[in-house]
Amino acid sequence: MSKRQPTLLIVVPLGWAPLWTGPLASAPVRLNVAVHGRDDYRPQDVDYVLSFRPPPGLLKTFSNLKAVFSLGAGVDGFLADPEYPRHVPLVRFVHPQLSIEMAQYVVMHTLIFHRHQDVFDSAQKEHKWRQMMLPRPTDRTRIGILGFGEIGQLAGARLRDLGFPVAGWSRSRKQVDGIESFAGQEEFDAFLARTDILICLLPLTPQTRGILNARTFARLPEGAMVMNVARGGHLNETDLIAALDSGHLAGAVLDVFQSEPLPEDSPLWAHPRVRVTPHIAAISDPAVTVDMVLSGIGRAERGEPLDNVVDVSRGY
Repeated sequence: MSKRQPTLLIVVPLGWAPLWTGPLASAPVRLNVAVHGRDDYRPQDVDYVLSFRPPPGLLKTFSNLKAVFSLGAGVDGFLADPEYPRHVPLVRFVHPQLSIEMAQYVVMHTLIFHRHQDVFDSAQKEHKWRQMMLPRPTDRTRIGILGFGEIGQLAGARLRDLGFPVAGWSRSRKQVDGIESFAGQEEFDAFLARTDILICLLPLTPQTRGILNARTFARLPEGAMVMNVARGGHLNETDLIAALDSGHLAGAVLDVFQSEPLPEDSPLWAHPRVRVTPHIAAISDPAVTVDMVLSGIGRAERGEPLDNVVDVSRGY
C-alpha cells in the first residue's frame, strides 16, 4: 500500500494564492496542495499550513497538523490566535535576501532624514535653488536599533560603515565590532538617551507591544526621529503624533501600522513629519518561500528536526 501524499494548505487572500501555487505546481515533489476558501479539503488530511495571518481558531481544526510555515520573518499573526496549537512547530521565514532588503530600507530612510532630502524635494517643486549645511555631522548622529538580531546587526553594520555611531538594544548583550550593545530593561533608558534616530526591528511579543510610546519618546533627545519597520503593534500612533506635534520628535518613518491597510482617514497619511510606506520594507520571494517550505516538509517527513522553529513562549 503506497504512502499518502502530504497535504499542504495555503491560507492567504485568494488573489495572492497563485504566487505560491504556481511554483508549487512545477516543483518536483509529490504533494497535495489546497487553497483555503477556494478548494475542498478535509481538515483531518491537512499535514502542513503555509500562511501569514490565518483566521483565529482555524489551525486548531487540523487534528493531524505536523508544522506551520510563516510567509514572513514575523509570526505574531499566528501567536495572536489564543487557540494556536502550541504543540505544532511554527517555522519562520529566514533568508539572507530578506535581511539585505530590510537593511537597505533602513539605510535609505536614515539617509533621507539625515540629509534632509525632503527639503530639497520641496525646493525642486518650487523651482528654488536652496542650499543648506547638514545641521548635525554624521559622526554625531547617533543611531539606536531596537532589536539587535540578524537583521538589526546587518543594518547596524551598514550604518556603522557609513560613519554613524551605532548602538543596539536587545534582551541579551551582543558583540559586534564597532557597535555599542545595550541589554535588558535596566539599560533601556541609557540607550534611548544616546539615540538620535531610533529604528525598531523587534519581534512583536507581549513584552514589546506598545514599546514605542510617550515614555519612550520623552527619553529620546529633542529632534530625534523614529523608524518602525517591525510591527504596527509596537507603536502607539496617538503618542507618536503628539510627540511630533509638540516638536520633540522631528520625524517618523513608518512601514507597519496597527491597522493594515492604513485607513484612508488616518492622520498619519497627511502628517508633514511622517513618511508612510505600505509594509514593503522587505517582501518574501514566493519562489524562495516555496523552496523553504518544500525543504521543511521533506525534513519533517523524514523525521528530521526543522530549522528556524519559533520558541512560542518567547514569540520568536
